[in-house]
Amino acid sequence: MVSALGVAVVGFGWMGRVHTQAYARVPHHFPQLPVRPELVTVVEDVPGRAEEAAERFGFATTARDWREVAADPRVHAVSITAPNFLHREIGVAMAEAGKHIWIEKPVGLTAADARAVADAVAKAGVQGTVGFNYRNAPAVAYARELIAAGEIGTVTHVRVRLFSDYAAHPEGALTWRYERERGGSGVLGDLASHGVDLARFLLGDITALTADTAIFVPERARPTGATAGHTRATGGELGPVENEDYVNCLLRFASGARGVLEASRVAVGEQNNYGFEVHGTKGAVLWDFRRMGELGVSRGTAYQDQSVSTVFVGPGHGAYEAFQPGSANAMGYDDLKVIEAHHFLRSIAEGTPHGATLADAVHSATALDAMSRSAESGAWVSL
Repeated sequence: MVSALGVAVVGFGWMGRVHTQAYARVPHHFPQLPVRPELVTVVEDVPGRAEEAAERFGFATTARDWREVAADPRVHAVSITAPNFLHREIGVAMAEAGKHIWIEKPVGLTAADARAVADAVAKAGVQGTVGFNYRNAPAVAYARELIAAGEIGTVTHVRVRLFSDYAAHPEGALTWRYERERGGSGVLGDLASHGVDLARFLLGDITALTADTAIFVPERARPTGATAGHTRATGGELGPVENEDYVNCLLRFASGARGVLEASRVAVGEQNNYGFEVHGTKGAVLWDFRRMGELGVSRGTAYQDQSVSTVFVGPGHGAYEAFQPGSANAMGYDDLKVIEAHHFLRSIAEGTPHGATLADAVHSATALDAMSRSAESGAWVSL
């Protein structure tokens, strides 16, 4: 028997829309789920935005204050897609109110924030899923299987990259994203958090790291009105960019493997250039998000001059068959969030965590804090 589950979305920028569309699509791709999400409330403090979302997507009601959701008995699960500095307050309050939460990374500004939300979820006995969507790509799931099965031998090293140009334009508005108090650690929270999660998902725990960071666009103009996404602003008062544009980091894993993680939000010429190369004693696996359905695989006994084959993912690789019937049919970013929604709803239905959890968020945030400390001191930091 299928039961209805009242959901709310707090914060309706781009990511709020992505979550909403994922709720609408998940029953079509995963019809075996015993729960069906029903859109109860959308919360947004920008005038008119919540009403527009309700009209477009079918939310029953709107609100300007997220506290209304915490007190609403119709709501059983909440997507938290508000800005980073609100994650801790909203996440803790929703968990304490008995609501299951699907919260976007990095779950606050610090590891302490992520732990506070994780502790609240555990104490309340609710489920918590975190928006580390790249691990949901079927090719990434297949890469993990190959690594775990020893198909590339003992892993020796990995390189994880996350390059983007969303903050490259010097006229990009000085929004909350560039403030330390509200945006946290800049590109560390925005992109490197995903890199840490991918590295851990594939290779296991990180034990130590050393990092270097930089701010390459030191000033931006303050916007004169409400913003969404990465808005440009000219003529406004200039203010300082307080958090990081770039980070590179050396990693040591509990397995003995080594790693390099590099992320930039100001990489001109790069749009969503995310991926990894994992090398082992007998082979390698290579993935580029922009060619999401392909995995480069090198394995065999040649060692030297060993070739790389391109595997087109298909049924049997991760959650691929929920979307396409045969190999090499393309999937997209939004599909990864549908998989994430499935993990969230399945966790609620079964009372057992599936997908990325608050514990994963704490591990990622701990590594980000360590990167910041290392960049200040120039030293290796143990995790």
